[in-house]
Amino acid sequence: MEGVQIRHDLEKGEIEQVDEVFEPQDAPETVIPDGFVETSPPEGWRRIFRRNPDIEFIREVAEADKTVLDPQEVKKVERKLYWLIVPALLVDFTFYYVDKTTLSYAALFGIKKDLNLSGTQYSNLGSIFYIGWLVWALPGNLMLAKFPLSKYLAINIMLWGIFLMAQGASKNYGDMVALRFVSGMFEAVADPCFVTMTGTWFTRKPQPTVIGIWYLGNGIGNALGGLLGYGIGHIKTSLASWRWEFIIIGAACSLWAIAMAILIPDAPHSSRWFSRRECVVIMSRKRHDHYTVDKRQLHWDQVWDTVKDVKTYLYFFLGFFANVPNGATTNFGTLLIQGFGFNDLNTTLLQVPYGTWICLVILASIYASHKVDHLNVRTYLMAGVTLLTVLGFALVAFTKGVAPRLIGYYLTGSSNAVFVLALSLVSGNVGGTTKKMLTSASIFIGVAVGNIVGPYSFIASEAPSYHTGVIVCMVSRAAEFVVILILRAALVIPNQRRDAKYAAGDARYDPKIHIVDDVTDRKNLHFRYVA
Repeated sequence: MEGVQIRHDLEKGEIEQVDEVFEPQDAPETVIPDGFVETSPPEGWRRIFRRNPDIEFIREVAEADKTVLDPQEVKKVERKLYWLIVPALLVDFTFYYVDKTTLSYAALFGIKKDLNLSGTQYSNLGSIFYIGWLVWALPGNLMLAKFPLSKYLAINIMLWGIFLMAQGASKNYGDMVALRFVSGMFEAVADPCFVTMTGTWFTRKPQPTVIGIWYLGNGIGNALGGLLGYGIGHIKTSLASWRWEFIIIGAACSLWAIAMAILIPDAPHSSRWFSRRECVVIMSRKRHDHYTVDKRQLHWDQVWDTVKDVKTYLYFFLGFFANVPNGATTNFGTLLIQGFGFNDLNTTLLQVPYGTWICLVILASIYASHKVDHLNVRTYLMAGVTLLTVLGFALVAFTKGVAPRLIGYYLTGSSNAVFVLALSLVSGNVGGTTKKMLTSASIFIGVAVGNIVGPYSFIASEAPSYHTGVIVCMVSRAAEFVVILILRAALVIPNQRRDAKYAAGDARYDPKIHIVDDVTDRKNLHFRYVA
């Protein structure tokens, strides 16, 4: 292969004294292709919005790749990463989920009556949010490939907070439709941003843990949303409680956006929170991951590669079948619990144990994933947890007592752990900056479509049991189980084929060669998938 090649050749005695994760005999040969550097450095606005790594930084990373990284130095850098990146993403995701549940609490506090909602209009408000998301998912994520990650995310958080506050001033159904559509647009880039940030800063092995930690915001959001709903429900002013729900949460989102823009750096090579050496260590510790350099520009060949990749469509269906139930329970979960025989305020409090269960099952799943990482069975773990959600919906649908139905409802929250592991597959299994953005978009387009469809399965005339909707959710979870197993095959089979060709003597498939260039996983024959 043409280009600058940096080989690793240290004595075995030196290697045995360090952790195997950073041993150079296992580290890939690093290749910097000819033509890697941009011929015309960005100027003006391009310099502000897109800062690609310079060739000297890449060379420093390549030199570090052929040395043994000091484990203590790595631990120090990773400790800083965890404290800087992960808590901020956790807060982001908590706001992100609380935001989406505001309509559900507003339903308890009289929004239907105040806005004269009838027929399917309430379901429409749940779905129109994701129609806005769907409309903006592709262009929004193409912009994500061009602009600095944290700044782009912060701007979107600020805007969705502003439009959430505006929903508190809605006078009629038409106002809410328009505002929720626009709010959905600005939230379309959130999940892909979170996944991309995780892949940028963390190695493949801890990615399920990192994603699991910030995805705890889902459970925290459920619990916090219940507590906020309970408190806001006691506000007695001339302004309806449901309006305060939108205003207070929207204002908190907008304020957090400012902190977000300051706290999280855009990329390792441009971070002011780390020294130059620390930035090099951040990248060099990913030497086993077939990482690609973060280049903020569109590559149309990667767009075409994404379209041709069958995994793109499997990620879409995974997002779809996972979120038909999510769209339903996000908007109708409180009404479903209320139908078990609880009053308005007690219904809000019962979301606290639901959120707690979500946190517990996520923590259990990421612990299990970490323990069995060497077995490459992440998809099997996903499939097993999915069966819990099928059981949960079955209990809600086919039992009569309050206790088993409530337990079943809580079990449905196990799906959050499945999605954590699914997102770790996206962050760790896709090569190429543009392809990563589009693949993330594919799973979240599925999320949007599922959330659009889900609310319509809950038929108003079937309240409060919504039997048809619960059955649809159960079937959707079963379909998700099947998609997960097919996705496993799509990841394992290419690995087996590449390993077989390398074993037959074809050096193009050597897994120990690392190409620094921004290339996709399908074109990089050295790439191996996590399954």
